[in-house]
Formats: sequence, structure tokens, C-alpha cells
Amino acid sequence: MVKTKDLGETMATTERPPGKTTIAPGVLATIIKLTALQVEGVSRLAQIPSSVNTLFTRNRDYGVDITVEEDGSVYADIHLILKDKANIRETSKQVQEDVSMAISKMVGMEVGSINVHIEDIDYQNNQVLED
Repeated sequence: MVKTKDLGETMATTERPPGKTTIAPGVLATIIKLTALQVEGVSRLAQIPSSVNTLFTRNRDYGVDITVEEDGSVYADIHLILKDKANIRETSKQVQEDVSMAISKMVGMEVGSINVHIEDIDYQNNQVLED
């Protein structure tokens, strides 16, 4: 409500948002990548395995594949290479939690699912586990 000085009346006004905010998929990919790389045990992102169906897919970035549904929910597949001493289960769960929280807090979008794909393990000095 706005009160006019001259007339002493109040008149109704409608509150309108100042505009629309859109977030490019590249921004989401950057948030996801940087958040995942900060998790202890993550060595680096892995290249996404490609197939004929994914050659022309949009919203694919190195190591991250993102889908944003019509309702605004974010679905992401993250392809990682872990360090040799990392616990795969704990590291994957931590990546899911941290990425989900980062998306929610930084851009305010609902997270549908964060799928973590472990593509390889970085062994120091190219050592291979012996049986």
C-alpha cells in the first residue's frame, strides 16, 4: 500500500518481481565440478563415455552431464577418478551431499538426483594392486 501525500488516501499496489533470472547449464556444471573436486579423495573429473545417443546431447560438459526438468529440478551425472587411498562409498556419498547442497544454496534450485560414476582410480607411480 502506498499513501499519497496530497490526498491522504491509500491505494493498492501490486508487488512485482524486478525481473527473471536464468541460469546457464554451464554455470551449474562449473558449480558441480568445483564442488566435486574439493571433496577429499577425488583426483579429477573423467571424460564422459560417449555413445551415438549422446553425441549431440546438450548440457554435457567434461565430467558432468546435467538435465534440468521443466519443474526446475536438476539431475546430474558426475564422472570421477578417485585417489588410490579413497574409500569409494564414502567419497561418492560426500560428493552427492556437497554437490546437492551447493546447487540448493547457490542457485536455489531443487535437486532431483546426483549420480556419481567412478571411472578409474589414480594409483601413485602407476602401481597396481597385487592379489
